[in-house]
Amino acid sequence: MAKQPMLKFVTVERDMPEKRVPNLRNKDFHEIYAEYADTKAKEQASRCSQCGVPYCQSHCPLHNNIPDWLNMTATGRLEEAYQISQATNTFPEICGRICPQDRLCEGNCVIEQSGHGTVTIGAVEKYITDTAWENGWVKPIIPSMERDQSVGIIGAGPGGLAAADVLRRAGVQVTVYDRYDRAGGLMTYGIPGFKLEKDVVMRRIDQLQQSGVEFVLNCTVGEDLSFDAIRGKHDAVVIATGVYKTRDLEGPGSDADGIVRAIDYLTVSNKLNFGDEVPEYEDGSLNAAGKRVVVIGGGDTAMDCVRTAIRQGAESVKCLYRRDRANMPGSQREVQNAEEEGVVFEWLSAPKGFMGTPVDGVVVQKMRLGAPDASGRQSPEIIDGADYLEPAELVIKALGFEPEDLPKLWGVDGLEVTRWGTVRAEFTSGKTSLEGVYAVGDIVRGASLVVWAIKDGRDSAEAVLEYLNETRAVAAE
Repeated sequence: MAKQPMLKFVTVERDMPEKRVPNLRNKDFHEIYAEYADTKAKEQASRCSQCGVPYCQSHCPLHNNIPDWLNMTATGRLEEAYQISQATNTFPEICGRICPQDRLCEGNCVIEQSGHGTVTIGAVEKYITDTAWENGWVKPIIPSMERDQSVGIIGAGPGGLAAADVLRRAGVQVTVYDRYDRAGGLMTYGIPGFKLEKDVVMRRIDQLQQSGVEFVLNCTVGEDLSFDAIRGKHDAVVIATGVYKTRDLEGPGSDADGIVRAIDYLTVSNKLNFGDEVPEYEDGSLNAAGKRVVVIGGGDTAMDCVRTAIRQGAESVKCLYRRDRANMPGSQREVQNAEEEGVVFEWLSAPKGFMGTPVDGVVVQKMRLGAPDASGRQSPEIIDGADYLEPAELVIKALGFEPEDLPKLWGVDGLEVTRWGTVRAEFTSGKTSLEGVYAVGDIVRGASLVVWAIKDGRDSAEAVLEYLNETRAVAAE
């Protein structure tokens, strides 16, 4: 087993807040920022109307008790606010940073609906938990009683880690297996550091390690260790692998050098944040510096790619999406951020082919929206004769992710999958067709949000605990 490298972190610069507090000369930056953040958090939290029907809470996948922890924040009871937030969310500081609040809690805030601007719920959530870490309120898990039963979790992303947290609190012995050299899944190697600082993820993983969760990294199930071996070692298994198979491009020249997968591009960028040496970055193959970059796709992964390319010093960055702005799946807030940073969006545009080896251009075909498809979305149609050539030295495929064929990769008989290739699992419990095997997150839902994976992990862990209690009761008879 390869040894996990020592973690290194690159300091992330933060902008100085516009509003200054008095006596700056006698305060360092962190004191200034803390006082400003505290003032703004209380100010925003106090705007909560404590409405009779908290739509913010009902539109949060975790049903976080948002009104109550906003009230606690407004009155300066931050430790209580953290405890309420932590009760329903394993990683509130992460959700506060990366959840698409404009589509969830904030977008359904009563004040926002009345036209007065939403309470900035995500920013307050982030502030509460960051304060909790700074003050030592976040501690390792100490179960009231240890159990001799164990659970193996395959995948160290948000779903697997959320399940590990719940199970460990119940005293279960937990081992997490992951193919990468660091835990965290897409939180570590998918989401850019400017959206989610890597030390924020690592400190949660460190907390779980201190709590007794064992991590087996650099472990590819089906190669380094069989699924049957994991299943034989533990009383139950949770599959939380996520989906990593990239949807591919078609058309002439689509296999040319310079056309890369989004996950590879983002992984390299994130490894740099840890201070790793990355040959693919140094040789320029996964480095946007000085290049004309074209990103193909309209989801959040595409937004991560375009904004990363800007930060790497690309000459230009363009995003092709086959539908219009109103129909794109990614966060509108992310699109606005990207535009402000210099990204150009080419709406109703799709790749038809690629020129050059290595690539030096994308043949773009213009589209229009036609009749709605079965889902109700208007289907894009090609406009004949409207093709043009878009120069590009780096093309990034961000067309979404699909599940890998786990039964084939792992050599598992009886693990049922859907026609989309996702693991067939019972709603809420995550129970699969195999005895004692559960599945959570994207490998069940398809590519989705971190917050949904957290919910699935927590819900499935509760179902696993019931299963462990039942098997123990049967064994005692």
